[in-house]
Amino acid sequence: MKTVLITGTRKGIGKALAERYLERGWRVGGCSRGEASIEHPNYRHFSLDVADEKGVVAMVRALAKEGDGIDALINNAGIASMNHVLLTPYATAKDVFSTNVFGTFLFCREVAKVMRKRGTGRIVNFATVATPLRLEGEAMYAASKAAVENLTRILAREVADWGITVNAVGPTPVATDLIRGVPEEKMKALIERQAVRRMGTVDDILNVIDFFLNERSDFVTGQVVYLGGV
Repeated sequence: MKTVLITGTRKGIGKALAERYLERGWRVGGCSRGEASIEHPNYRHFSLDVADEKGVVAMVRALAKEGDGIDALINNAGIASMNHVLLTPYATAKDVFSTNVFGTFLFCREVAKVMRKRGTGRIVNFATVATPLRLEGEAMYAASKAAVENLTRILAREVADWGITVNAVGPTPVATDLIRGVPEEKMKALIERQAVRRMGTVDDILNVIDFFLNERSDFVTGQVVYLGGV
């Protein structure tokens, strides 16, 4: 049975991805700051902050020990700050980078250590179309994901010799809590900047992740795939 670690599985895209892989017979390790929202014999939940180094280390070690290593990592956990730069508190900026950048870094580092021992592994990080579109009002969010993109590309080179691939998917807006507070007019304007003018879906994201996780995708690494044709 293959094992995938997915961060941010309490709700939204992370929860949907966890449920899809459980349906396919995978063993899933998930985490969030709160308690589990998924009940399944093959699901193992850890309550932690992804930026808590000790918590991340403990989770990865426990999950790897309970199964036969970790086959895939999906760094889904993320938070956004949709404010003008002049109205963005420093504390908010720090929270965005702690979750989106440092959380992704910690899980990549620790899971890659586990994958290195087996000589194979797949890591998928989450980027965003907010970065290439230079979206106003999302400076800190877009900047944090730009950092994730560079982390993805450089890490891909650093771990390639161990049979580990590292890629990223950049979704368009998906109907989750992350965008609930975005004004309708702003959302329409964003969608109009896409080649395919509609909201994204979990299936759209899953399609790209499936490609990255495929055993035959061992020659695909260091790539960022944006959805919607931005």
